[in-house]
Amino acid sequence: MDRIDKKILRELQENAKQNTKEIAAKVGLTATPTYERIKKLEREGYIDKYVVLLDSAKIGKQIIAYCQITLFKHQRSLIDSFKDTMLQLPEVMECHHVSGNFDFLLKIAVRDMNDFQEFINEKLSVVEGISTIHSSFVMRSFKNSTAFPL
Repeated sequence: MDRIDKKILRELQENAKQNTKEIAAKVGLTATPTYERIKKLEREGYIDKYVVLLDSAKIGKQIIAYCQITLFKHQRSLIDSFKDTMLQLPEVMECHHVSGNFDFLLKIAVRDMNDFQEFINEKLSVVEGISTIHSSFVMRSFKNSTAFPL
């Protein structure tokens, strides 16, 4: 990956809805080589997928919480089962297996505190192997980016 590829990736992270001609003008190429580079970046897995970022408040997801999950023990089957379950829960936006004082970090999006309580009581706390759940709530976000620095 060279500096032009990095410029293309920065542009796509900023606005993936740009057309090839717009990106080409910004990176100093014509449309055809820019298109070919984008396709190559897709084939090689640098670009995983294109998504739309929604305004959580406007779609009724007023509560964003981070849950720190500790499992009873580090057992491969327990970890795999936990990960598989998290993939099935639509409230779980992100699930990270982490090191440190807990085992998993979850990003949860729900409508309100009642929905959060129902999620915890009916979905998360019944998952096999969970020892503790600690939750923190986002009061206000000052930086919310999905773009990687290149």
